[in-house]
Formats: sequence, structure tokens, C-alpha cells
Amino acid sequence: MKKNLAILGSTGSIGTQTLDVVRDYPDMFGVEVLTAQDNSDLLIRQAREWLPNAVVIGNKASFSKVSDALKSLPVKVYAGEESLSQIVEMESIDLVLNALVGYAGLKPTLNAIKAGKNVALANKEALVIAGDLVMSEAKAKGILVLPVDSEHSAIFQCLAGEAPGSAEKIYLTASGGPFRGKQRENLMHVTREEALKHPNWKMGDKITIDSASMMNKGLEVIEARWLFDLKPSQIDVIIHPQSIVHSFVQFVDGSIKAQIGLPDMKLPILYALSYPQRVLSDLPRFDFRNYPQLTFEQPDKEVFRNLSLAYEALHQGGNMPCVLNAANETAVEAFLKEQIGFLQLSLVIEHCLKTMPHIRKPGYDDYVQTHVETLVIAREYVKKIKY
Repeated sequence: MKKNLAILGSTGSIGTQTLDVVRDYPDMFGVEVLTAQDNSDLLIRQAREWLPNAVVIGNKASFSKVSDALKSLPVKVYAGEESLSQIVEMESIDLVLNALVGYAGLKPTLNAIKAGKNVALANKEALVIAGDLVMSEAKAKGILVLPVDSEHSAIFQCLAGEAPGSAEKIYLTASGGPFRGKQRENLMHVTREEALKHPNWKMGDKITIDSASMMNKGLEVIEARWLFDLKPSQIDVIIHPQSIVHSFVQFVDGSIKAQIGLPDMKLPILYALSYPQRVLSDLPRFDFRNYPQLTFEQPDKEVFRNLSLAYEALHQGGNMPCVLNAANETAVEAFLKEQIGFLQLSLVIEHCLKTMPHIRKPGYDDYVQTHVETLVIAREYVKKIKY
């Protein structure tokens, strides 16, 4: 039977690649819902091609534009944050692919789970902010949370068929980004454009900056803790510049499984959409002859302090990963606006982690309040930074 998809963030990098995958498998997948925050022009073009049941434009100011453009089509148009969170509850949806960026992905993820929908999760922040809450709800509802990130998809695939508790340790691989091997003095005057030049992956601006600062890997460590029910000590990061080994698992008997492939996000997207099946694809095949040497090295946590801060937030637990995420979102936004320097990203995050009160066992409202308060503290601190 065809799976009907709700694609949240359909105009972003993961969203557009998801639609590329769906286009190749018209008998397997249907498009029920498409959403975008600001890119109304692309959302309109997507709606005209796919004729979904509904679209949501997050920016209410664009509602009339989208509604007028689609008025001759059988496509319902909604706008705003609440509509985005509610649309995932539609009865006709089989799978919600959440490709939203940042905090915005939390509420739709929880609502989808509560509505009994399986979730393909590219929005790692939902688990960073409230992993305990999200995974507890999913377990209670018997819902699958399928990872879309290439690293977590790799771990998920390596664990397939293995007994619970058989994993001793997991290794999340990282390309090292555009500044691998650099020292702090080399990063003092990094420009926005330099930080956005990722060597292997084409991604949105926010995740590309996170990759350059190693915060993306820190967020993935926290995400992995909840996805795979691991202790922080069981999760390690290793630099792998070629981005061919997407991650690997070490088992209690000492053996290791790795998942290998070319750096193409369509592979983990297809796996998440088609799970538990594997389907034939015409995606490019990896050839060892083209990669005679695969290398690995330890990350430099002194230079890339964001990775250390992520581990610190994870060890503290409670609402601290939520603080980390909100502070990082603010810092990255400020860097992209050229209000702070690259090395000052970690200063904003560290300040918030030290300033915000620690809530050991937060509920949903605590996460919301923590996010809001951290944004205020981070923005005020950004104003004080001399750049």
C-alpha cells in the first residue's frame, strides 16, 4: 500500500530531496501535506506539482499569496505555527517526515506521535530539547521514530537484527567540516562564506554552520542517547574526512559493524520512508577503488569547544540540552548576520549553560519556558560581545 506522507519543511534541503525520492517511487509514496516557513514561491510550485491534501505556510503574512495562487486547485491552505502542529494529526497521513529546523520541530513531533503517526526524524533538535519526553511518548504509543540523519540511520541499520543491549559503544563519524585541523588562532577571523563551504554535504545554512563548529555532532550525540537508549559514555565521535563510513557500532563481543556509502542524503531518506523494506534504487554505488584510503582521527575538543559543551549539557541532563540548543540557535543566527565571530559561538552557549537554572526532571511546559528564557539571555549576551 502507498504511504501518504506529511513533509514538514518541504522547501528545505531535506524536504526537496525527499520529494526527489518520492518522485522516483510514485507507486510507493503519496504526498498528503507540504509545509514551509517562508519560501512561499517554492511551496506554491510544489503544491501545483504534487496536489497534496493541504499545505501550511508558517509565515502568516504569506497566507493570502499562497491561498490565491492555489485557489483553483483542490489544496487546502493553512498558516501559522498552530496549523503546522495540528496538520500532522490528519487521519490520512501514514508517516510524518519532520525536516524542520530547530525548536520549531518539537511540538509537531509530539503531536504526530500522540496522533499515532510514525515519524521519520530529520529534526534532531526535537530529541536534543526533550528526548526523554519524545521517546517516552513514542514507546507508550508504539510509534516508530526513524532517524533520517545519515549517522543515526547508519547506527539504526547496524543495530537491525541485534539483541537489545548488545551494543557496547557507538561511533558517530564527522567530516570535520571546512576547518578540520585548524587551530583557534586560524579561526579568529573566519567569514560567514568560509564557514558555509562544507567539503562533502550540501545543507541549509544553520546546519552547515553547526557542522563547521562541531555543534552538529554534539547535537547528534544527544540525539543518539535518546534514539538508542545509551549512556553518554557509550557514544563517541570520530573524524572521518571522506564521509564514506557513516557511523559504526561496537558490540559486547568486540566486533564492529559499519554502514558505508557515498555521501548522499537520499539514501537515509529512502531507508526511512521505505522501512522495514529495502527497495531497489538507481542511486550511485560506492566503489572502493575510488577511495583507496579511508582515514579516521580524534576530534579536537579544545579548538571546537561546542562538542565539549554538548557533552557537558548531556551529562547534566534535565533542561540543559534545551538550553544548549536555544543558545546555539541564537548564536548561529547572530554569526550569520555577522554580529559575532566564529569563536564567539561557544561563548554564547557557555554563558547560557552557566546562567540558566537547572531543572532536573522537566515537563513540556518547562522545556517551553527554558527555550524562551534562554533566547532572551542569549540575545542580551550577543549585544554585549565586541566584534
